[in-house]
Amino acid sequence: MIETALLVLALIALACGALLFALAMMQRYRSGHQQTQVIERALQHKPLAEEAKPDPRSPWQRMLDAVQAIGRRFEGHGLGKALLAPEDRLLLDQANRNTAAGRATYLGFRLVLALLLPLTIGVWLHPAGVRGLCELLAALALGVLLPKFALHAWADRLRRQARDELPLLIDLLRLLQGVGFSMDQSLQTIAERFPSVLPVLGRELRDANTSYMHGRPRAQSLRRLAESFDNDDMRSLVQMIVQVHEHGGAVQEPLRQFADRLREQRKMSMKEKTGKLSVKMTVVMMLTLLPALMLVLAGPAVVALIGTMSRMGGH
Repeated sequence: MIETALLVLALIALACGALLFALAMMQRYRSGHQQTQVIERALQHKPLAEEAKPDPRSPWQRMLDAVQAIGRRFEGHGLGKALLAPEDRLLLDQANRNTAAGRATYLGFRLVLALLLPLTIGVWLHPAGVRGLCELLAALALGVLLPKFALHAWADRLRRQARDELPLLIDLLRLLQGVGFSMDQSLQTIAERFPSVLPVLGRELRDANTSYMHGRPRAQSLRRLAESFDNDDMRSLVQMIVQVHEHGGAVQEPLRQFADRLREQRKMSMKEKTGKLSVKMTVVMMLTLLPALMLVLAGPAVVALIGTMSRMGGH
């Protein structure tokens, strides 16, 4: 009993400490934001009448700003470096969120959920004993890992979408090259005119064109497109674009062969998925259709047999 009471007191102290820490961080962020607003008003010489205007930001935006402030606070420390591993940075890069704001938001969500979930479990379930300690540790682990799972799912969806958009990108490049556009003009036209049909690759090409116009070499501006999606076909296409940009030459026939090879690979992949689906459907049919079929076929015979046996027993 004494050990259980001590454990409950320790959990209550941990919950109170987490709550005080969260309140202190929110107060610090609010104070810093107010100081920033005061300095901006002083620099811009705003009249006092404008100071009474409410904050135009939505509650969701204010919450995101608070989470970013917490992430920026811990990003340079050992805890922030541990929660921002190279794998996490790669996922952020694949999701096009590997910026200061994106990293701070991701780190802030991991820290906030790591505090809120154990606190919620402690208030709601009132854990006690070894089982309660395991529940709190599980909530802590879930709070740390849940943002990573969400980011991984988001990056995986973007990778699949980029893989599906790649044949259309190649066809558009081949079409624009056929009407006399240069490679730079083709990339610029695709990024500006086809954002609806190429939402992922069009955004990447737009960022690459912006970097190229700011002075970066074409190979360096396309580096993210080649490396972020972990796709060998994407790397081959970027290498072809860089070679044509640097040395020139006819590229319509290589692009046509490239597109045909991608479509053939997609057909083979669909056949493989169809074969696997047939095996899975066989198991489903054995578990669902076969019992119903046996009941329909053997049911009348079983009923007749039961009737015959009952009449024989009556005689």
